[in-house]
Amino acid sequence: MFLGIIKDSIANQFTGTLSVVDMALSLATAFVVSLFIIFVYKKTYSGVLYSKTFTLCVMMLAMVTALIIRTVNANLSLSLGMVGALSIVRFRTAVKEPVDTGFMFWGISAGIMAGAGLYVIAIVGSIILGVLYFLGFSFNFKGKAKYLFVLKYDMKYDEEVASMLKSLPKKKLKTRTLTKDIIEATYEVEVKNENTSFMKPFQENKIFTTVALISYQNEFGD
Repeated sequence: MFLGIIKDSIANQFTGTLSVVDMALSLATAFVVSLFIIFVYKKTYSGVLYSKTFTLCVMMLAMVTALIIRTVNANLSLSLGMVGALSIVRFRTAVKEPVDTGFMFWGISAGIMAGAGLYVIAIVGSIILGVLYFLGFSFNFKGKAKYLFVLKYDMKYDEEVASMLKSLPKKKLKTRTLTKDIIEATYEVEVKNENTSFMKPFQENKIFTTVALISYQNEFGD
């Protein structure tokens, strides 16, 4: 009798069926949560170029993960085959921003909870996580950001430009190029609260042919 119960339970694990309703609920939950993740990502994005394909990737990760987890829970034989298929996949796409990796893991985690049938936890947990992340982002939102300050001028004004640059509180020379008596210099400067008033004296001075401020992110911490 006892051995028969064990055999039946093992057989059920290998012959279980997927419920269309449960699958739809898992996918719908993963989709809704991924939309919230994308909303938080867009509101807190501080990079140079926003990538729409990345947000679509987060959405796909959440739904595909939910699909996989729901299949694993329903049928052991399908889960073993799926694990074998996924083991030959290699992902080589580089993630440029460290925070993007966090959002990808967030999407995967939401998909796992949705696929396991933990719909309320997936939704409530993601809302709490999103609010806390947004608060943490807001605390540092008004801090100093680094920009590239690009100047282009004639070499004969080099001493005058050096005198003007002393007015900048913090600067670091990144590049300096000389081409036919024309100097193009790039400095790393810190800007607080997006205050760009320091550019006005440079823009009003006619010795400069180019005065530009470019947003960038230093990946090496220099």
